[in-house]
Amino acid sequence: MALTLNRATDETGNRVEVVTASATLEGELVVAGGARGAVIFAHGSGSSRRSPRNQFVARELRRGGLATLLFDLLTPEEGREDERTGHLRFNIELLADRLAGATDWLRLHPSASHLSFGYFGASTGASAALVAAAYRPKEVSAVVSRGGRPDLAGRFLQQVEAPTLLIVGGDDTPVIAMNREALAQMHCETRLEIIPAATHLFEEPGALEAVAQLARDWFRRHLGGR
Repeated sequence: MALTLNRATDETGNRVEVVTASATLEGELVVAGGARGAVIFAHGSGSSRRSPRNQFVARELRRGGLATLLFDLLTPEEGREDERTGHLRFNIELLADRLAGATDWLRLHPSASHLSFGYFGASTGASAALVAAAYRPKEVSAVVSRGGRPDLAGRFLQQVEAPTLLIVGGDDTPVIAMNREALAQMHCETRLEIIPAATHLFEEPGALEAVAQLARDWFRRHLGGR
């Protein structure tokens, strides 16, 4: 396991192997001194832990005093299969199982065992985050969805207990409707934030910065020491 040190931000970053029941997955864990919580990322369809959008949000969360874990939901072999078929990226049960497994793994990691956890999910990863939050109600203290497909979480929406923030682009009309419908089904603390003039990938100037700020504030509000 390689160890790197970023002295400018006082962060210790580890390349890690996240061991779950069904696979061992590559990840990057960053825990700054005095972190008040840890955010586990679930990337969207066809993406990976190297997603530039999730990496950007993760950096902003770390500046806000939060630890981050980005990891691949699929093994390299599964990723190659998914590139051909596009099938696994929509296997929400598999992705949620992997995310729940990563949560269990992080709970045992010495640098993060004392922290409270949150999920940040993008696109299909957001539905996996919601299902995994239903699987681990005592472990997950907050969820943030970026351009998510909460409709794919199905009946698990009603079982989510963690405060949930849904962020959607103002020009992403179909996804806005999906998120509003999901909001009506959920019984936990929820909020829908619409970023004006933003599309599904939040590529417009300032859009991703707005996502990161909203996510940071939500996690800082809901994550504290265990």
